[in-house]
Amino acid sequence: MQRLNYLTPVGAVTFLATILTTQPVFAQAAYGSYIGVGSTVGVTEDATGEGRQIGGVIAVRYKILEAPISLRTQAFIGANTAVVPTISYDVPLGWQTDAYLGAGLVFANGNTPSPVGNRTSFALQPGIDFVVPNSNAVIFGNAVIAFDAYRNGGGNAVSVQGGVGLRF
Repeated sequence: MQRLNYLTPVGAVTFLATILTTQPVFAQAAYGSYIGVGSTVGVTEDATGEGRQIGGVIAVRYKILEAPISLRTQAFIGANTAVVPTISYDVPLGWQTDAYLGAGLVFANGNTPSPVGNRTSFALQPGIDFVVPNSNAVIFGNAVIAFDAYRNGGGNAVSVQGGVGLRF
């Protein structure tokens, strides 16, 4: 009994010291830059009825370590092409998942609209990245909202895309 009485205060002091000196654990954004491919759907059209289409997307994310910021670029391939570079603020939802909101520009040219229009314009990009556990695969999904994106009227362009990437 004497040993038990001695161990109890030592155990309590050790427990309190551990609690007071241990740093809390926070979820971090899904680490890793990636390059991926997928499909895109342009859900809006201009005044002439063009723009609503299905196409392909190439997505690149460069994660800035120790900061909740990523540099992203997406190339849209449809009836025409467009490139959308953005900078995003990443919010971790768990160890493998993060949501983000990006802002950038749509660089599009030509008479025929791409899935995100045919005019250089400002864009917002909300999305989510999920790193498949125990692999280098990433599943991504996002939307691009391009403001005043059509030359022939029609206003904003909206596209939704998703795909699979490989972390590097």
